[in-house]
Amino acid sequence: MKYQIAPLFCRPWTLLGITPRLIESHYENNYGGAFTRLSAISQELEALDPATTPPHVIRRLKQDEAAALNSLALHEVYFASLGADGRAIPEVMATALARDFGSVDRWRREFVALAHSLDGAPGWVVLSWLPRAGRFLNQSICDGGQAVAGAIPVLALDMYEHAYHLDFGANAVSYVATFMRNIDWKAVQGRYEDAFGVMPPRPLVQEQFADLPSVTVDEVQAMLDAGTPVQIIDVRPRHSSSRSPDMMEAAVWRDPDRVDDWMGELSKSAPVVAFCVYGFHVGCQAVTALRKAGFDARYMAGGHFTWKAIKGPVKLFQATTPS
Repeated sequence: MKYQIAPLFCRPWTLLGITPRLIESHYENNYGGAFTRLSAISQELEALDPATTPPHVIRRLKQDEAAALNSLALHEVYFASLGADGRAIPEVMATALARDFGSVDRWRREFVALAHSLDGAPGWVVLSWLPRAGRFLNQSICDGGQAVAGAIPVLALDMYEHAYHLDFGANAVSYVATFMRNIDWKAVQGRYEDAFGVMPPRPLVQEQFADLPSVTVDEVQAMLDAGTPVQIIDVRPRHSSSRSPDMMEAAVWRDPDRVDDWMGELSKSAPVVAFCVYGFHVGCQAVTALRKAGFDARYMAGGHFTWKAIKGPVKLFQATTPS
């Protein structure tokens, strides 16, 4: 695979406190070096035969490829993050940072503290948009790895010594402050707007129950914490208790094959939440029957095991039958 090198995004002569010599050396030797490494690794991978190449060789090459790709991408964001008055944050960015961090100042303090924590250690500090969560997060990336999967970088600070030593020596704190003063927030906002349009991973859709109302385990936990009246019914098949001998603490078990027999015990004045093992057809079928009978019923997405995954309170499984 042939990769394309990107031109230098920032104008080195416009930066305050950072010399063109540093930017030129950084771009040519470090960004250019990452590009050269990536090209060589790609050629080596294309030339090898996976059937005859020792596994440790393939593993090393793929690890090196990932590190080079990360280095290339982060350097491009780094250079594209520089070139303006870092104190002038557009309203769109200020609002987004305040939404996800509490305030712009809180974001700044966390970002800078993360950079200071890397003083003397190689790595990156990155402000990224996470589509699956619909929010920003700060992260540190060391040795080209440990990046949050799916996160889209919009602002990157290179904390490797090569990024500052020519101008700042060992004074990484001064370098971080100078970087913050030179952030091009208009460019950062452009990357944010692009990233914002990236859809999160597609949710689970059960086509046969697409119109059936559901509730998440977090929403159920919030109802319980708030003391909201809710009737929670565990409708897992009875034999499932042999594999998982516990159940939600606030739930009662009812046989999913006898919904018509026990639904008369329920009140129509309070909502009903029903769930099965994984949140698929058994719970959905029970909720369908309850809704046809006039109950405000929903199925709990993910079922019993998603409740356990969030460490929701459980008790020993108790099999009960209608009175």
